[in-house]
Amino acid sequence: MQRKRLLALFFLLALGALTVFLSIPADGIRSKARYLADYAQAVLHRQDVLTYTRGEYTNIIFLHHSVGRNLIEQGRIRKAFRERGYAFWDQDYNHRGLRNPEGESTGYGYDLPYDNSDPDGLARIFEQRVYPLPLNTLSGLLQHEVILLKSCFPNSHIPDAEALETRKALYLRIRAGMEAHPDKIFILLTSPPLNPADTNAEEAANARALSSWLASDDFLAGSENIFVFDFFDHLAVPDDGSPEANTLRPEYRPAGRDSHPNRLANETIAPRLVDFVIQSIATYRSTHP
Repeated sequence: MQRKRLLALFFLLALGALTVFLSIPADGIRSKARYLADYAQAVLHRQDVLTYTRGEYTNIIFLHHSVGRNLIEQGRIRKAFRERGYAFWDQDYNHRGLRNPEGESTGYGYDLPYDNSDPDGLARIFEQRVYPLPLNTLSGLLQHEVILLKSCFPNSHIPDAEALETRKALYLRIRAGMEAHPDKIFILLTSPPLNPADTNAEEAANARALSSWLASDDFLAGSENIFVFDFFDHLAVPDDGSPEANTLRPEYRPAGRDSHPNRLANETIAPRLVDFVIQSIATYRSTHP
């Protein structure tokens, strides 16, 4: 019986590896080999991740890029969660990979196709096949109980109404993917605003319209496992008709045209995000005992 189980596991791994290999973006054999190596490590270390899952929604992962990394490190998010009894993991760019609750690199990651965390990339991730082992991005993320997602500030370049509607359609695909897993909690962060030196009034207004829509009942549509942290609103100049309305606040800007929020922004907003996540978990658990 044990031999049959091992053979079945080997067959599943081989089939999954072949499927992953064929589905990986065609950007070279070396890249495909790296993806396979990462997923092999993810399978081998699966139990390390599941150890933190106790049915209390304390196993958290944050999928992000550079803005998220700065928020975690400068805002000391990992420490804040640990002090309140939560295990916080984060998945960065593919070459940086996954960090564990101690903040250490695991040496592997839940590699994103094309390293794309923009809305179109997230939509494709939620349309991946789910495996019982972490053989693709979605299957890796679903090992955790609470999943935070964020697209970076380039997503706030929204030139016109047509582009805004395209973004909304992508987020509706993402919402459908999240609703397909009602036993998981998903927390979506709206994209950060842009430095006024890197945008214009129409783009900025459209970025505000998108973040406001995502945080509204129109988008949430009664979904009990989806919550939206309006990161944009925390970072942006109010929609007050001023020349810099809906852009990154002056006190949160680094030097030059850079749209990465600065240390003050991260130190200020990180505690708010931690509180929001913990309250969202409490809200979900109150209706899902």
